Amino acid sequence: MGASDSKLVFKKGIFRLSEERHIPADDAYWTSFWELPESSEDVFSLFSPSDIRRTRDNAIENLETLILAVTSRLFILRHHPSFPDPELAPERDALNCIRILTRILPYIYEVDPLQAWEERFFWGARRKRTRRAVIANEVLFDEAQPDEPDVKASAEEYEDAKPLAEELIDTLIDLLFFSDLTGPKQPHGNPKVTYAIWQSGVGCNTAVATTKEYESNRCEILRLLLTLAGHSMYMSPNVLPTRGTRALTYICTCSDKQVVLSVLCSLLNTTLKYNPATWRVPYNTLVFKDPKEILVTYTLQFLLVTVLYPIPESISGFAPKNFYRHFLGRLHRPQDFQFIVDGMTRILNQPFQANTSYIPGTQTTTKFSPEIIMLFWEITQCNKRFRSYMIDTERAHDFVILILFYATEYKEDASKQGVVRMCVFLLQTLSVEKKFGVNLNKNFDAQETLPQVIRIPGFKGTYADFLIQSIYNLIATSQGKLSAIYPALLAVINNIAAYLEGINGTTCSRLMQLFTSMSSPSFLLANESNHDLLSSLLESMNAIIEHQYKKNANFMYSILKNNKRFEALRSFTLESGQEEIERRNRRRKESGQPIDPFDTSSRSSVDSLRSPTSTQPRTSTLSDVPEEDGTFAIGDDDEDSDEDERPTPAQSSPSENPSRASSVVDIDDAVPTQLRGMSEKARGKMPAGTATFSRQNSTTSLSSYSAAGQSAMGVFEPSTHWIESWLPELPLHTVLTVIQQLTALITRQGLSADATASTTLKIIQNVDLVGIEPSAVRVHSFEWSPLALGWYESLVWSFVFASEMQVAKGTVGIWNGTSIKLFKVQETAAEGPTLTSPRGAVDAVGSNIVSRIGSMNLRGVSGAPGTSGSTGSLALQRSSTS
Repeated sequence: MGASDSKLVFKKGIFRLSEERHIPADDAYWTSFWELPESSEDVFSLFSPSDIRRTRDNAIENLETLILAVTSRLFILRHHPSFPDPELAPERDALNCIRILTRILPYIYEVDPLQAWEERFFWGARRKRTRRAVIANEVLFDEAQPDEPDVKASAEEYEDAKPLAEELIDTLIDLLFFSDLTGPKQPHGNPKVTYAIWQSGVGCNTAVATTKEYESNRCEILRLLLTLAGHSMYMSPNVLPTRGTRALTYICTCSDKQVVLSVLCSLLNTTLKYNPATWRVPYNTLVFKDPKEILVTYTLQFLLVTVLYPIPESISGFAPKNFYRHFLGRLHRPQDFQFIVDGMTRILNQPFQANTSYIPGTQTTTKFSPEIIMLFWEITQCNKRFRSYMIDTERAHDFVILILFYATEYKEDASKQGVVRMCVFLLQTLSVEKKFGVNLNKNFDAQETLPQVIRIPGFKGTYADFLIQSIYNLIATSQGKLSAIYPALLAVINNIAAYLEGINGTTCSRLMQLFTSMSSPSFLLANESNHDLLSSLLESMNAIIEHQYKKNANFMYSILKNNKRFEALRSFTLESGQEEIERRNRRRKESGQPIDPFDTSSRSSVDSLRSPTSTQPRTSTLSDVPEEDGTFAIGDDDEDSDEDERPTPAQSSPSENPSRASSVVDIDDAVPTQLRGMSEKARGKMPAGTATFSRQNSTTSLSSYSAAGQSAMGVFEPSTHWIESWLPELPLHTVLTVIQQLTALITRQGLSADATASTTLKIIQNVDLVGIEPSAVRVHSFEWSPLALGWYESLVWSFVFASEMQVAKGTVGIWNGTSIKLFKVQETAAEGPTLTSPRGAVDAVGSNIVSRIGSMNLRGVSGAPGTSGSTGSLALQRSSTS
């Protein structure tokens, strides 16, 4: 039968699937599904979404039989002594079974009413024929039950079996390491399943021999495993963390150490061995399919979805261990860490290397970068030895610059806000370590080598100077897009403040500019939690004064120059704040300056603070405020690991309950929650499994902070009582004491306020402060709430989804056109074929090319898709949690 004939027969068979009810299980028709297709493209092009949905809705019994037929055939082949043999047990049959399952499963997951059926069918107890009975009777497949009328067999020929989904997953994991299918052929008599790690690197010094065929087969199997795990995409982000995905729970709770380590190390090593600069052919990424890149895409994605998966609590309240994360947290050899860091650096460095290319478009400049940032964050959270390695070897310096680059590069892109947030929390994860802060005092001399987007004009200083000035730039130039992570950005400054030495004048100026904006009435009165940001910044200033006074004379001088602002804050009232806002509005009108629509101080009257014109909560951001006048629970397993016990959020506190919070908290703002700063001593006394980056709900969290600043009713009204509740608690004492003592000393020495800076600096350097003692250094970490986990899981699955849509680059579009609930998918008009982007008819008609790896739109549809100017792009947005 020719290729075109087999396609025609296969397509006719697909029509029969939905048109004829109750096709018998022993009908030879079922064999066509594994015998006729010749590639994954055949299955995905001929077995259309309408075919699958029509069968699902009108003849679900046939869909059941099809799934039983292909899974049984796959199980039989896996155990066949000759598999893979072209005549006796063809590899083609197994691959086609895998392709059929990959094709149809998303259309089962997308329909909520099928949840009960799916639970029973895939996860219920079952009985099946013994292998002896299967061989003796030459039955088509072994799933028929003994009480069915068409089965003429004794009950003795049946045995209890694992749930169907569990046996399928076990089979797929075995096939990843199968002789002559995905790995080298084993000598006769040796086990067919070797569990040999694919690549050298972590846990393995020698790579196993491989071929393009083996790697292609690995891709097919990983694609089905991702499809099973992809059930996550058909739940809303406020449901997913507490319900979980059965397939991922089963995969991640596998207690067989050899299996977990073989899979983990194979995925990790294959990913980090990849060199994106290997191909130097112009425009290769637009024209050619790179099989190695496709494999790395799937290994990296499957690695991420397993490692970060938070296993839900069982009914009894017990949360099983995620063994993939557990063993990642137990890595400890320096050579393994060096391998990991080198691999991640090679991928994240692409934009820096692309700048040296003379041919535009010769590289995809951000290939895998968001996923690698996520992997880096995951390892820094779950492995304390890795954090120590990064900091002790000062490799953290390189990553600080890389992470700042991606945060700055993506800050204006609404579709990349999730990546920016990840970058900031990664910086916070590193900053909790004392030695990180100390090492930042090293001079940074390589700014000229950086991409233009993160260069700071005229910069001379330390890594600490560069970090603080970059944080200022992120806040001041992001137009409020980053308001949800202002607390995390300030936490980074807070964590390093006690170790800062000799920060330069520009850094001091940036800190004072932040203080000026945060202490302005228009910012403080905009919502009920902005004062927390001001308090955090003041704590940073106090830490510099208390621990590094002598080494930061420039900073003390800056405080002295701004003494009136600090003193005015002590006497701040509602009336004075509202009067200042009105005064600024009048000056703006008189001078004819345009009113900034985002500035809350530009409202026409003070009454508008009490009676907003909209029921939507206002967002006042630092970039909107004009200047006035002038960490995943990382359980420290003693000396063993930062193993994640990860008590999951199933039993959430009322304030974090997803179903309740979703009505007032936008999932876009559901980032990890900042914890109140605690001393190093107190942090060290925390029980294992709760320190630093807890995924437990904590009563010490700053849960009152919301970037949107809404009250429970969605409308905030400042009051005198409210101001009196936080103003006395602002940590102003240390700063005001410094101002008082230095002012008095300068006055006694007969110096005027106009004294030269050098003269004043000499006085500051020689003075001994009285009444200011160093307090315990406080570490500001974060914890994961259920909503934050929903955000995080939706972020990783958005990477997976967007990457898989690129059918023209070798993937098949597993989830294209299905009803995703975890995030919103919005397609724009596709570009036509061009010289550098040729397309066939199928590509032009069937799908759009994704121009970038999407994240989540920070504030719904306000950041309109396509604002970057590219067409044919994919905009992924948070789905509603209402």
